[in-house]
Amino acid sequence: MTDKTLTRMDLSEAVFRNVGLSRNESATLVGQVLQHVSDSLVEGEQVKVSGFGTFSTRDKSARIGRNPKTGEEAPIPPRRVLTFRPSHLMKDRVAAGNAAKKG
Repeated sequence: MTDKTLTRMDLSEAVFRNVGLSRNESATLVGQVLQHVSDSLVEGEQVKVSGFGTFSTRDKSARIGRNPKTGEEAPIPPRRVLTFRPSHLMKDRVAAGNAAKKG
């Protein structure tokens, strides 16, 4: 794995270079898109990005967990978690990138 991370600023810079908006407009656009995605997930909606994947939430029920250091049992409360399922196109693209790095 690499230590590279794609940041919000990187996305804004890509919009600036490829779309032609100003840097401020690009940052605002990226922020608004991410806010809309986040708001939709909070409302329990799925977010599908064609060719990329689907973000969704699911509810996990309460259960008994175990502290790995002490072995002591502890209750884990119910919660909602974020899930991501990549599209087949994304899976194929990542697999092709992995094959190119090896060969």
